[in-house]
Amino acid sequence: MSAPLLFTNARLFTGSTTTSDTLTTLVVQDGKIAFVGTPDSPAFDAYAHAPTTDLNGAYILPGFIDAHTHFLLLGQSLAKVQLDGCHDLAEIRARISAYVARHPEKERVLCSGWMHSMTGGAALASMLDDLTDKPVYIDSKDLHSCWCNSAALREMGVQDMRDPDGGKIERDEEGVASGLLSEACVLLIVWPHLARVLSEEEKLASLRAAMKAYHAVGVTGCIDMAMDDNAWAALLALRAAEGGTLPIRIAAHWCINPGTSEADRLSQVDRAIELASQYNSATSPDLRIVGIKLICDGVIDACTAALSAPYTTSVSSPDPIWTPAMLAPVVRKASTASLQCALHAIGDLAVHNAINALEAHASPTLRHRIEHLELTAPADAARLAALHITASIQPVHADPAILRAWPALLGPDRLARAFAYADFAAHGAVLALGSDAPTAPHPPLANMYVATTRKSARDPAASDAPVNDGFRLGVAQAVTAATRGAAYSCFAEERVGTLEVGKEADFVVVEMRFEAEALLRARVLQTWFAGRKVFDASEAGDERTEM
Repeated sequence: MSAPLLFTNARLFTGSTTTSDTLTTLVVQDGKIAFVGTPDSPAFDAYAHAPTTDLNGAYILPGFIDAHTHFLLLGQSLAKVQLDGCHDLAEIRARISAYVARHPEKERVLCSGWMHSMTGGAALASMLDDLTDKPVYIDSKDLHSCWCNSAALREMGVQDMRDPDGGKIERDEEGVASGLLSEACVLLIVWPHLARVLSEEEKLASLRAAMKAYHAVGVTGCIDMAMDDNAWAALLALRAAEGGTLPIRIAAHWCINPGTSEADRLSQVDRAIELASQYNSATSPDLRIVGIKLICDGVIDACTAALSAPYTTSVSSPDPIWTPAMLAPVVRKASTASLQCALHAIGDLAVHNAINALEAHASPTLRHRIEHLELTAPADAARLAALHITASIQPVHADPAILRAWPALLGPDRLARAFAYADFAAHGAVLALGSDAPTAPHPPLANMYVATTRKSARDPAASDAPVNDGFRLGVAQAVTAATRGAAYSCFAEERVGTLEVGKEADFVVVEMRFEAEALLRARVLQTWFAGRKVFDASEAGDERTEM
């Protein structure tokens, strides 16, 4: 038995209630929480002489759990050319050129953070080809498309490929691939290719970078939402290299692609069932397969989200990537095997179809989820709780700074239903808060700022009007969604998500005020995982960790 560690003069938000400030003391022993309360409690006497850390009034919160992330991609993105914030093609070209000059040793140029609006909707290889002879891959911010130069297109051999189901290789009038690969092309062409050409050392370095980045912002667990054989093999290799354990708890949903037939789709579910039988809460509680993930539609910015009516700009709404007929057998098979179904649904038609599929073909006891829920009809918002469907939300996508095109795309009536988080909660749905990293910033505190104010964390100086501030969450609601709600969503609430005696000592020390407007100024001081400190701001330097 290890010596206890005593944290005092703190403000504890345990997550088991919606209040804070009344509890001041936490004791950790053997990687578990041994005491939560105040020094005047008789149970505290056993720890009164333990080594003490005075937190000077800082908050102790349960360790944050990112309820929707792409873990390997997050790590990889940290080393990519960051295009976030670029205003036009010239700025994009300048950043890429500077990177090429600084890194002549790199075989490829990998970029992230591009938005279609930065280049007026154009994404042509010819706009990049004079910058370098090396392959250039530019991830869109939402990860639903990849803009490539000619060298990258040749390297992948896309010219002779047909469009995969649910994807599109953009071509010119002569049928030549022109530079943009969209939707399922990213999952089925780009990512598998890069997985083949990147070394295991590069992948392990990316995973370590993701863990370090998460620890610096208070994250001790995450739910990966597009797991595949490549990323899973890398995680297992990292765990082996780290001596059999990782300082983060990962639950994963296996990504099921639309495929070419029902048999193809069901065979992918078989793979998820096979892995879940090996890596589950009993055999591998901190690195496990919990379910499947289906991407039912695209995104609103690219007019690929499935809406019940055309876009206001007269662009017709595309058919869902997963039709109801495609959803039914896959959802039924996964649920029968006790796998959770996580359905990406952004447009109101996709959300409606996803709820119908879960209602008709899935067991409500499995805590199935719908991811994003960016545009929902009132009647469908009310169905979530009734069907025990977790509302998996990413408030960073509701940041006004990235929604400036939405009024023209949706019109005022539909815009008024965007990101209706408080509506989901009012009907009793469990909220699980995530980031969708690396499509959006991963720090939870900035995420919560957007959730609770509906203002911009990316560009607060721009003073954009809040987007549907009537749907904002309370601070306690947001913190709970990022801790207990996320843990509940993956059947981990008995071990993590709240500060209670006997649970894993995963917690974060934050200098903050428990007020929505103050969340951008909050600062992560320490992160603890299983009773071990994995981040200390005083050792990392005096830099802001929330943005």
